[in-house]
Amino acid sequence: MRAIRVFSLGISGIGVIIAIAALSSMQATAIGGASQTEAAVDAAGNLHVPRDYQTTYQQLGSWAIAADEGRGAKQLHVVLASPGSIEAYRKDGRFPDGTVLVKEVFEAATKEMTTGTVSHAERLKGWFVMVKDSAGRYPGNALWGDGWGWSWFDAANPTKTTSTDYRANCKSCHVPAQATDWIYVDGYPALKR
Repeated sequence: MRAIRVFSLGISGIGVIIAIAALSSMQATAIGGASQTEAAVDAAGNLHVPRDYQTTYQQLGSWAIAADEGRGAKQLHVVLASPGSIEAYRKDGRFPDGTVLVKEVFEAATKEMTTGTVSHAERLKGWFVMVKDSAGRYPGNALWGDGWGWSWFDAANPTKTTSTDYRANCKSCHVPAQATDWIYVDGYPALKR
C-alpha cells in the first residue's frame, strides 16, 4: 500500500513538473513576442531599428527597383519579419499586433557576369521599420496610424528616425497596398499558405 502511495505521488509530481514546463514555455513565447516589439519601440512610441533583427527575424522577401536608364537595378530591398509573424499571417491572413517589419534598402551595383547582367547590394542606404498596432497605442505620435508605426532610418543612425509624420513621409508609397493592410503581400512568397 505504501509503495502505491509513493508511486502515485511520483506520477503526480511528474505531472506538475510537465504542467509547469508547459506554462513556462507559453510564457516565454508570449514574452518573446512582446520583446520583439519592445526592441523596435520605446515607451513613448519612438521607433528604431532592432539590434538583433538580422539574426532573429525571418526573411519575408526582397524587391529589385529597376534602374532609371540602362539595365539592372538601382536599389535592392530586403524585408524581414519578427519571429512568428509569418506563421501567424499564414493562419488568418493578417499580421498580429506587435509584428515588426524591417526593410533594408541598398544601393545596387550592376555588372556583366557569366550568368548575365547581375545587380547586387552595394551600400546600405537605410531601413524602413513598421510595427503593427491595431489598438492605436500612440495616438499623439505622428508616426503612428492606420494600424502601424512607420519610420525611415538613415544607415548612419539606426536609433533616430528622419520621418516626422507617417502621412507625409511613408504612407504615400503604400497607398496601392491599402487593401492588404498597407503591405505589398503579393511580393512575399513566405506568406503564401
